[in-house]
Amino acid sequence: MSLDSVTQSVDEAVSGFFEPIAKWLGEVVFYAVPVGGTDLPLIVAWLVVAGLVFTGWFGFVQLRKFGLAVDVVRGKYDEKGSAGEVNHFQALTAAVSGTVGLGNIAGVAVAVSIGGPGATFWMILCGLLGMATKFVEVTLGVKYREVHPDGTVSGGPMHYLPKGLAERFGKNGKTLGKVLAVLASFMILFFGLFGGNLFQVNQSYAQLVSVTGGEDGALGSSAGALLFGILVAALVGIVLLGGIRSIANVTSRLVPAMAGIYIVACLVVILVNVTAVPDAVATIVEGAFDPEGVAGGVLGALIIGFKRAAFSNEAGLGSAPIAHSAVRTKHPASEGLVALLEPFIDTVVICTMTALTIVIANPASWGEARAGDGSIGGVTITSDAFETVLPWFPYVLTVAVLLFAISTVLTWGYYGLKAWTYLFGRSRASEVTYKALYTVFAVAGSLLTLQTLIDLADAVLFSLAVINIIGLYLLAPVVKRELNTFLEFVRVRKAGGHAEGDDDQEPVRTTV
Repeated sequence: MSLDSVTQSVDEAVSGFFEPIAKWLGEVVFYAVPVGGTDLPLIVAWLVVAGLVFTGWFGFVQLRKFGLAVDVVRGKYDEKGSAGEVNHFQALTAAVSGTVGLGNIAGVAVAVSIGGPGATFWMILCGLLGMATKFVEVTLGVKYREVHPDGTVSGGPMHYLPKGLAERFGKNGKTLGKVLAVLASFMILFFGLFGGNLFQVNQSYAQLVSVTGGEDGALGSSAGALLFGILVAALVGIVLLGGIRSIANVTSRLVPAMAGIYIVACLVVILVNVTAVPDAVATIVEGAFDPEGVAGGVLGALIIGFKRAAFSNEAGLGSAPIAHSAVRTKHPASEGLVALLEPFIDTVVICTMTALTIVIANPASWGEARAGDGSIGGVTITSDAFETVLPWFPYVLTVAVLLFAISTVLTWGYYGLKAWTYLFGRSRASEVTYKALYTVFAVAGSLLTLQTLIDLADAVLFSLAVINIIGLYLLAPVVKRELNTFLEFVRVRKAGGHAEGDDDQEPVRTTV
């Protein structure tokens, strides 16, 4: 029996077993209600409302404290002797690597095809709102993290839900928090294996095959798929063995590189068509309030834009606090401020650059997709947009996809590890078992599609948002106290004094 027939049999068997489960859970989690001629997924509304609430609760912290967040990333308010494993910049890049991925390339193209150019405007707005949510959940992640005797750190909703709820509501809060923590750990682990690992490897392999001759090319065979999977698994396994420090060292170089390559390519297309920029911006703004050919009109464009942004930056899902919790700091809100830069980078910058490039280039495939040709994939539209100026861009896009995918696999490997050790303990045997399992899934990703399990993983992860955001609402007063404490520390530092607990402050650093 050939390898192709084996993998096809596995795909069919898995789909046959899990498809009813995935379909049911997807219908529940992504349940949509008809609004103004289009469908509004309630989970998207839940995430957007949280962004609105936290934006108001913290007085537009994402705008007022943006400059301070940049200063914190640069190390201006670092302190000696702080617990943690990585600096602010490394924590940020590790978390960004988990959100910046194929959604920024393919997902945005789908959004501006279905919702028109105006979806970009609403996508940006949702990204700005998500900055406030990210600030809240990451502050809690650092506040209630667990620092182990060996100096390593564990954080995330599985820690701040039980500890925070117990602190505020006593015994009943502790019991509820423990139940929610177990559920959160399972959801993060499940998505990590299938969405954060298998799917990323599968899609990056598909893009690599497409630029190397397709199925008849050097990598189009099952042997080529197996080789690619083994190489990725080996790389991921080596980095995972080094823990968050190793992951942060890789992502702190990989994320700026991949974002830089992609943004430069966008700028090339934009600059070559610079005279079209004013019209493109006008099209986006006009399309946001007067879209043509979009189901539901303005509301339809708004919903599609919000949906794409919510799925892209993961604000409120509880995943990013796991990476941010490893930061070296004595002030939880300092990393919360750093984290609000994450949706800005992911959605406001990279997603917007993709959308603007497509609108300006206006490739034929985009027009066909807007006309209803569902056979055209999102990544094809993005690639075609770049190809109007850069004929060789599919190769650059392949490099970008590979970098995006590998960084996402690494970060979700760490997220999954923290969920695994919360459920099964931190023994060496437990950690080795998880890392071996995760690397095997990386190999499988190049061979199998398992689309049903990926769909199930998406539903599982977004169901975590329901649990997580309830916890964020209940613990928001804690975040406000932490923010005030850090702002007082900053005020004293600026005045040249010593804030409480800052007896051993280190000199100001102005570089990352």
